[in-house]
Amino acid sequence: MSSRIQAAEKLIRELSPEELSQFARWFADFQDRLWERQIAKDSKAGRLDPLIEKARKDFEAGLAKEL
Repeated sequence: MSSRIQAAEKLIRELSPEELSQFARWFADFQDRLWERQIAKDSKAGRLDPLIEKARKDFEAGLAKEL
């Protein structure tokens, strides 16, 4: 494990419960933004096209279920 990660872990362990809660919210939002960027990048590159096509075919075949 890198020393930077170890340092971050040490700092996180020292946070108060309120600070930890704030950090957890920030980190979840951060991960969401990374995920959104990756999805957009994959979509633009066409990597999601096979999944989209399968979903369309499943829908047309009546295999889709309401959520």
